[in-house]
Amino acid sequence: MTTYFIQAALYLLVAVICVLFAKRFGLGSVLGYLSAGVIIGPITGLAGEETNTIQHFAEFGVVMMLFIVGLELSPKALWNMKNRLIGLGGLQIGLTTLIITSLGVAFDFPWQPSLVVALIFSLSSTAIVMQSFAEKSLNKTDGGQAAFSILLSQDIAVIPMLAVIPLLAIPAYFGMPEASSLITDHHNVSLVENLSGWQYAGAIVIVIGLIIAAGHYISKPLFTLVAKSGLRELYTATALLLVISISALMSVVGLSPALGTFLAGVVLANSEFRHELESNIQPFKGLLLGLFFITVGAGISFAVISDNFLLISGLTISVIVIKAAVLLSLAVIFKIKKSDGWLLTLSLAQAGEFGFVVLSFSSQSQALPPEWVAILSPVITLSMFLTPLLFIFYDKVITKKYLVVQPKKEADSIEKKGQVVIAGIGRFGQVINRLLMANGFETTVIDRSTDMIDRVRKVDIHAYYGDATDSSLLYTAGLEEASLLVIAIDGPENILHLVKHVKQFHPHLPIVARAYDRGHAYLLEEAGADHVFIESYFTALEMSKSALKVLGFDEKKAEKAKTLYYQTELDHHEELHKAWNDANKESYLFNDFIELFVSLEKEMRAAMKEQISNDSNDSNDSNDSNDSND
Repeated sequence: MTTYFIQAALYLLVAVICVLFAKRFGLGSVLGYLSAGVIIGPITGLAGEETNTIQHFAEFGVVMMLFIVGLELSPKALWNMKNRLIGLGGLQIGLTTLIITSLGVAFDFPWQPSLVVALIFSLSSTAIVMQSFAEKSLNKTDGGQAAFSILLSQDIAVIPMLAVIPLLAIPAYFGMPEASSLITDHHNVSLVENLSGWQYAGAIVIVIGLIIAAGHYISKPLFTLVAKSGLRELYTATALLLVISISALMSVVGLSPALGTFLAGVVLANSEFRHELESNIQPFKGLLLGLFFITVGAGISFAVISDNFLLISGLTISVIVIKAAVLLSLAVIFKIKKSDGWLLTLSLAQAGEFGFVVLSFSSQSQALPPEWVAILSPVITLSMFLTPLLFIFYDKVITKKYLVVQPKKEADSIEKKGQVVIAGIGRFGQVINRLLMANGFETTVIDRSTDMIDRVRKVDIHAYYGDATDSSLLYTAGLEEASLLVIAIDGPENILHLVKHVKQFHPHLPIVARAYDRGHAYLLEEAGADHVFIESYFTALEMSKSALKVLGFDEKKAEKAKTLYYQTELDHHEELHKAWNDANKESYLFNDFIELFVSLEKEMRAAMKEQISNDSNDSNDSNDSNDSND
């Protein structure tokens, strides 16, 4: 076991360091994992023969990822994607395959191996792209949705590719022995090895039907029993059992495990156990994907690359350029505009992890000779390694090019000065402004949203465009003559800056300010704000009162409970503030504060219990008095 412990510690140590550095410099975790693999493998030589074995194991991370993707898609959503799956995805695979095959034939290679190579390079990396989309929150963009449709089409297309490739084998052309003279691999179990074409098709239909039926009729009672057991680890084990069993079933009939788990995810997308399944699989998925990227980096052979540098680098660049050209054309055809079109183009321009699967299968089927495989494998790896750099190019160049920069608008001239200056007229500021105006107070509203200003002006509110943190604008708004400043702008730092500035130059002006949380409220109080209100605090109190009424409290009793809660908080406000002030102001979740807060909770429960007891006694005394009167 010692050797395994050392290897695991080594992989994890280098991965943690590289990913931390990659994230620190905005490069994304994928590039960090790939760099870790390069350091462990070709640079230091610390990775040994175990790399290939680990890579096969780590590829299961891709399977898990597609299961989670399936959980996010209901059958209805998948049906709604059919046009993009068939049109966009089908055209990408078809056009890329056609162009690369034609180039191979133009260089006097037979069309059969040229087609096999084209099929391999038509696939992109689902693992890298989906991981990068998740990190950069690009999943919901038009470009991200289009890229996902193409990736899904590619994953489905792997099945017919594996069926067609053996038919394209011409071993005699490469001087290879006939298939019958080769030693077959007995390590792989297959239930469809000797079936005819129509029997194999029937087996596929049966397997897919079993997955759908199990998802509909077996999963719910199974997970209900597991949930009733109350054992978290049993839920995790059952989730893994589901994914692994489906993968095994798909493998023994010669289908892609990733496709099977994706299908299972779609079937379970409407299940009430969906979120629990996702939370149990997610940690395994993330770790295995990271391990997969490490093995890809470790698998780079500098010796092969240096001996064939011009050929490998030329092929890598050619693959990226050809795929990018196809994708950019499709973006234009399908009206995926501006930065979304470039996101689609740059994200899918690489070869993918399923390319290794198809490449290995092509070698076993004698569709490609070993010397071709030795060249094509680093091409796939290098193209994947360059993908994070393409994402960086998208972030640093493309997004800035298409960023809509609004011309800076000059602040409005404030013509009418009110008794109260209100900074910010969003959902929070509007309520304050309406109440003050209803009671006869003139207000001057400042906000930096032109849409919001135009909207409130229609209801006869004196609203002006401008930055409320600008001291010159506040002066023209009549801050010196105002009786009150209400601060309801966005951004905790902006609010704190404004309070500090006003209290420095107008120390006698009362300030009512909105706080984002308890810690922000303390900072505002220290800066000089006279009255601070935590956002949604009183709304939460009103909701709590309504909840108590639903649970059987009458109006009077619920109002008392709400008032008692607020008063208890108010009584301990200074104490909590001091505890927060004595420690780290950036984070008030430290031991002393927590202990004080827990004691406050206990005191509040005791006060509530006493109040309920008093109410009960009052009610009994009232009943006794009524009885004596009778």
